[in-house]
Amino acid sequence: MHREQLRFTGKEEIFVNNDQLIQEAKIARDRAYVPYSKFKVGAALLSSDGQVFHGCNIENAAYSMCNCAERTALFKAYSDGVKSFSAIAVVADTDRPVPPCGACRQVISELCPPEMKVVLTNLKGDIKELTVEKLLPGAFSPEDLHE
Repeated sequence: MHREQLRFTGKEEIFVNNDQLIQEAKIARDRAYVPYSKFKVGAALLSSDGQVFHGCNIENAAYSMCNCAERTALFKAYSDGVKSFSAIAVVADTDRPVPPCGACRQVISELCPPEMKVVLTNLKGDIKELTVEKLLPGAFSPEDLHE
């Protein structure tokens, strides 16, 4: 697994700007496995302790078995026991900043804090920054499962 720390030491504040996180997302994008769609997506998830988890989309001939970049990054972090995040950047070769699919929005809304920064971008450098809460307002949550 590829994890890196960006300018974080001990208990100091984390200094990772949008440009750094977007560059990490581009690195992840280069690792995408997309033999069918040729549509590469990369994500870089910043944990609260300064780790960066890369995610890329991975396709399969059985299309329903594919996994998006955003979910890959989150699942990698969770599988390593990291559960506190401060930002995610997502990049693709699109006309507008790439929007996450509905499944990714749902997973992000459940695993990340509502106020967490979400940076959407494209290869042209267009950027849209919002929060998890604005990404999926009124998201279905674990509380909705309780009677």
